[in-house]
Amino acid sequence: MAATRPGDAADAAISFDPLRPLLTRVAYRMLGSVADAEDVVQDAFLRWLGTDRNTVREPAAFLRRTVTRLCLDQIKSARRQRETYVGPWLPDPLVEEEEDDVTLPLMLALERLSPLERAAFLLHDVFGVGFDEVAATIDRDPGATRQLAARARARVRDARPRYKLEKQRGLEIANAFFEASRSGDMGALGAMLAADVGMWADGGGKRPAAAIPILGKPLVVKMLRSVAVLLRKYGSTLVQTGMIDGLPGFVTREADGELQTTALEIEDGKIAGIYVMRNPDKLRHVN
Repeated sequence: MAATRPGDAADAAISFDPLRPLLTRVAYRMLGSVADAEDVVQDAFLRWLGTDRNTVREPAAFLRRTVTRLCLDQIKSARRQRETYVGPWLPDPLVEEEEDDVTLPLMLALERLSPLERAAFLLHDVFGVGFDEVAATIDRDPGATRQLAARARARVRDARPRYKLEKQRGLEIANAFFEASRSGDMGALGAMLAADVGMWADGGGKRPAAAIPILGKPLVVKMLRSVAVLLRKYGSTLVQTGMIDGLPGFVTREADGELQTTALEIEDGKIAGIYVMRNPDKLRHVN
């Protein structure tokens, strides 16, 4: 990369900074890691800084392409790391004000796609990028790109919510779940859960968490009963209720002083999935 002249960074930032939130969102949806997404976007900025920007007609398309390609490279090493990950892996939680079409279950479904399928689906179906641009980004012809997106769409169909949940109703259920789980009201908890509910807890080997997913209402109730005993003894403080990766949930501070997020997948008024993030490395960005 050629040496930059004084003022180059400021000039590059003028065109880059308005696009940074979108680029970070693309990278996060591709990688499931806030820190990795920020690193990729910063790398994209350095490449933008070293580019002859006068020759770039569409900076947004150029930078989306750059970020996506960097993510495709990153996914290879991320997959190797997850082969040795301790316990269930969940994406870093994003605590947001608004609902999002890319919910946590969908992000987990995206993990099962090939990198190119994931890129084609996210760019086209989520971010509205045309197939010609997507094809240029992933270095495939438009016909093959359409097939990648269609295959991805079919494979993640079951991870998309069947019914639109009103945000306020979702937050009410999240608040009720918090109160019942901390007080040990098993009757109230049992009434909230779907028969096929599942529970995933990501401790990453850094904090205690179930080593495998807990599936089915009887086992989830049993786990929640055990957890409630500990919570009544040691305490758990509600920090905030909100949307976590598109799902209603809450942030708590636990007895060890660490933060924790709990996101609830709700189908037809019942809790179908409970996703608990306990790994402190994945909670550094949560305030």
